[in-house]
Amino acid sequence: MKRFALIATCTLLAATHALAAPKSCEELKDEIEAKIQANNVTSYTLEIVPNAEVHDQNMVVGSCENGTKKIIYQKNDS
Repeated sequence: MKRFALIATCTLLAATHALAAPKSCEELKDEIEAKIQANNVTSYTLEIVPNAEVHDQNMVVGSCENGTKKIIYQKNDS
């Protein structure tokens, strides 16, 4: 019985880890873009950049590739 409980626990932990896998930058960017468009924002730019290229932390709307890249948002003048 203890062996069954151990196997069940290990399986559950493995499944949980797989579900918590980080999203790709493109997938996260698409999700953010959908939220922006849902708020009727029409003129904006989303860009995936390496951390070193982020000059204003207030523009960061997402982090991807295990924190090595950021997604930055900039509203364009209409």
